[in-house]
Amino acid sequence: MLKLQLCKTADSCYRILCLGAHSDDIEIGCGGTILTLLESCPDSRIYWVVFSANSQRACEALDSANKFLEHAHSKQIVIEHFRESFFPYIGSAVKEYFEQLSHEFSPDLIFTHYRNDLHQDHRLLSELTWNTFRNHLILEYEIPKYDGDLGVPNLFVPLDETIYRRKLEFILGSFMSQRHRDWFDQETFSSLLRLRGLECNAPSKHAEAFYCRKTILGVANHIASDSILPNAVTSNQA
Repeated sequence: MLKLQLCKTADSCYRILCLGAHSDDIEIGCGGTILTLLESCPDSRIYWVVFSANSQRACEALDSANKFLEHAHSKQIVIEHFRESFFPYIGSAVKEYFEQLSHEFSPDLIFTHYRNDLHQDHRLLSELTWNTFRNHLILEYEIPKYDGDLGVPNLFVPLDETIYRRKLEFILGSFMSQRHRDWFDQETFSSLLRLRGLECNAPSKHAEAFYCRKTILGVANHIASDSILPNAVTSNQA
């Protein structure tokens, strides 16, 4: 494992775009990393977009986003209402939204779904993220599910004990409509975080994992200063 310190100064204003197909996706996939970034870089600006949510889940999504982004310098939380599970069939409307988004916000870092996720909504968002933001640092997060589509990520962000527990508390406390699902529990989320922590030898034993397909590291001072992940760990599989 190669440990990389990729952070600007603590007072830098980072622009982070978080994209999730459904109301709990961002939190499950990269919530701990968002909390870690905001702790290290409190001047961050966050643009947080949930593409699909009914009235109850929209309220839950807003509540959860406000918890995760409590310490952000500025935040914009958008809850859209594209038809869940039908994203590929309404792709033109979703594509138009991405084009609008690209004119409204220019991010330093983007979190989106894993390209090989078997959920059609997740997969389309990943494809459109790469199609729209072609010169950005994009990290694809993972969501555990019945499909068994977890892959081999190549970038890890260790979570300290406080962050790890806060992530679980916020997710389980916000999305009450999902608590009846047998997979939506602390054991599921903890087990994946523990597995990824094992894979990167995280000191706290827990980590979130991402797929980083394109990055430039340390070839010039201005490039190194543009990198923003604190204490990231990347594997040699990139």
